[in-house]
Amino acid sequence: MDYTIIEVPDVNDSISRVVLAGVPYLIRFSYNAARDFWKFSLFDIQSRPIIQGVKIVPNFPLNVFAGVESLPFGVFGAMTKLDRISRKDFANGSAQFVFAPVEEPR
Repeated sequence: MDYTIIEVPDVNDSISRVVLAGVPYLIRFSYNAARDFWKFSLFDIQSRPIIQGVKIVPNFPLNVFAGVESLPFGVFGAMTKLDRISRKDFANGSAQFVFAPVEEPR
């Protein structure tokens, strides 16, 4: 399966530009220090929200229940062998945030 690795910056809150399926988006990663988890949000290039505040859990399709047509056609997820993803796990390579495009049905 082809997928794009999306870098999660080693800061508690960030917004980055990413191109998925040929379309530019803004992606936000936020770390919740009180509960020790990450979440992500996706915006169009004009900063309009598409999906917000999705908790990042290991090895699960994060947008499977989103039901939002403006999402890129594919699956977001965090690949890891860990049971949970902590603050430094993206930075130290223990986890990777990915987008796997899927062919649109005809």
